[in-house]
Amino acid sequence: MRHSYQLSLDTFFRRKPLILLTRHERWRSVAKTLQLSPKARQRLEWFIYYETKGGQNVLRTCRYFGIAPKTFYKWRHRFTEANLRLLEEHDRAPKRRRSRMITPVQEERIVALKRSHIRWGKEKIAAVYTTTYGEPVSSWKAQKVIEKHRLYYHLAKQARINRKRRRSVKRKRITELKTRPMSGFLLCVDTIVLYWNGTKRYIFTAIDKHTKIAFARMYTTKSSVNARDFLYRLHYVLNGQIQNAGHDNGSEFRGAFAHACADLGIEQYVSRLRTPKDNATNERFNRTLQEEFVQLGNFTAETQTFNRNLTEWLIVYNFIRPHQTLGYQTPMHFISKHRQLLPMYPSRTIS
Repeated sequence: MRHSYQLSLDTFFRRKPLILLTRHERWRSVAKTLQLSPKARQRLEWFIYYETKGGQNVLRTCRYFGIAPKTFYKWRHRFTEANLRLLEEHDRAPKRRRSRMITPVQEERIVALKRSHIRWGKEKIAAVYTTTYGEPVSSWKAQKVIEKHRLYYHLAKQARINRKRRRSVKRKRITELKTRPMSGFLLCVDTIVLYWNGTKRYIFTAIDKHTKIAFARMYTTKSSVNARDFLYRLHYVLNGQIQNAGHDNGSEFRGAFAHACADLGIEQYVSRLRTPKDNATNERFNRTLQEEFVQLGNFTAETQTFNRNLTEWLIVYNFIRPHQTLGYQTPMHFISKHRQLLPMYPSRTIS
């Protein structure tokens, strides 16, 4: 009898992990049945890992999934086995939203004024409304009434403008990006314009904000097609290690260049207008390139010869020249502990 009792205990403790596994598999099955979102299922995996491989260690679980402990505790407080839907994001929209305080009388008066003066803008309509009816009305209210009733002088033209605004992609400012001290996280890109005997030449430049690895190439025009060609060469030189590209609002960084960034998975960030400090790293490299290469008699309008000599100078810049910001190390020596880059070989010029 004792032997039978001991055997049953051994069987219980041997099957205890199987019981836990069945419980967690039941969670996954319920999540699939409820059609939870991928983010909610990922949160469910946090708690499964926490109870199994994580050894109920919060920090180990957070390191494994790359989340903050605060985030883990937040969802752990919400999590309950009886209702897995609580792992979904809550609606963050405000319960009480501001409504437009435009009375029907104000709207009727604004419509009448706008139709009488179809070429006037919202500021003029608001000013005339105040003097005519003796009560102030904001230009914002006038604008919303004009939009609602589509009171435009060129209705078709305004419709095209509105469609273009809806299709336009909001540009990300460089001030929104929180830089990280890692290679390839942010490549600063710019264009140098050179004049020589009535001829224009454009040098596309790029430099890694952290490691100071630099690349440049001259073209006859600054079209977005040439900018795309420069990006593909830069992508090859850096072995595809580019996460973000920062540049100004130049037209060369739109069109084909923007499509290439999308294909390569590179996020674009633009500088503010008339703010060179937003791209200070590249501005300093442009000055160095002109002082230490172009102005020392190395300029020629023949792009193939210029780019061949420029490539040799870039090898010196990246492999031999000490940099003060890197503690008088070369960029390649500085990056050797992090990641190995492809060597910069001279290549032919398309243009």
